[in-house]
Amino acid sequence: MKRILMSVRDGRGFDIVLVAFPLGFLFLMAGLPLIYNVVMSFQEVDMFSLGTFSRPFVGFKNYTDLFAQPETLSILYNTVIFVVGSIAGQFLIGFSLALFFWVNFPGASWMRGLFLVSWVMPGLVVGAIWNWILSGDFGVLNFILKESGIISGNIFWRSDPHYSLYAVIIANVWLGTSFNMILLSVGLAGIPADLYEAAELDGANIWQRFWTITLPMMRSTIGAIIALGLIFTLQQFDLFAAITSGGPNNSSNVTQYWAWDLSFRQYDFAKGATISVIMIVFVMFASVVYVRSTRHEVRG
Repeated sequence: MKRILMSVRDGRGFDIVLVAFPLGFLFLMAGLPLIYNVVMSFQEVDMFSLGTFSRPFVGFKNYTDLFAQPETLSILYNTVIFVVGSIAGQFLIGFSLALFFWVNFPGASWMRGLFLVSWVMPGLVVGAIWNWILSGDFGVLNFILKESGIISGNIFWRSDPHYSLYAVIIANVWLGTSFNMILLSVGLAGIPADLYEAAELDGANIWQRFWTITLPMMRSTIGAIIALGLIFTLQQFDLFAAITSGGPNNSSNVTQYWAWDLSFRQYDFAKGATISVIMIVFVMFASVVYVRSTRHEVRG
């Protein structure tokens, strides 16, 4: 017993205790709910059996019933469009801003800080702001588009099935662009200036330096940003709740909002858990990509 106490005080046991406490906390707060959710996706769950762990086992019935529903494929398609559109928009605009501020002109630091306002704002607040911007009758976006001559009449972004999903994508791109900009700015700052000077002496123009130096040196950072973007986008719920509520007629519904709707509006907890398990698979895939992208940076 004395050896154990001495080990905990100043030996390897102390390191084990330091690791065991956060791992135990993580297992209790995240691991057990995750396991519970996976088990629930293979059970028959209703309001009366929700309070007990012992429920009828139905195997993959929840999964087959879910994909047999007519709206499933359209919601999965919406999710793909939302994820691809959000990640592409956030990355392209974020990269452009990172390159713009990389010039380091006077006032660049405080201007870069202003872009962080969108990232620190709660999703529901962002949704409320974009509700006003995207309003069909008096929205700022419609006013700008009409004054520019791009459109002749108002577009009802939130209630038109053709535009409702893109309304949430626009808001999500605005929300996540600053995060991409900051991470890409850090990656750009890590590129040695000597490489650009040598390439310029060799006669390489700005585009050649971008394709042969900037992009290859940013490969791990870009991989990490895309993986994190996939994780954050699949977790996005607030904007849908604040702007479109998944409507109209599921035109802007995505898996994360549908899981909540099935569980807490329709009280079909089993199918809500089933959707969550499917999303967990994609998040785990993104996590693997993120770890592999940052592996060399961590080791170096």
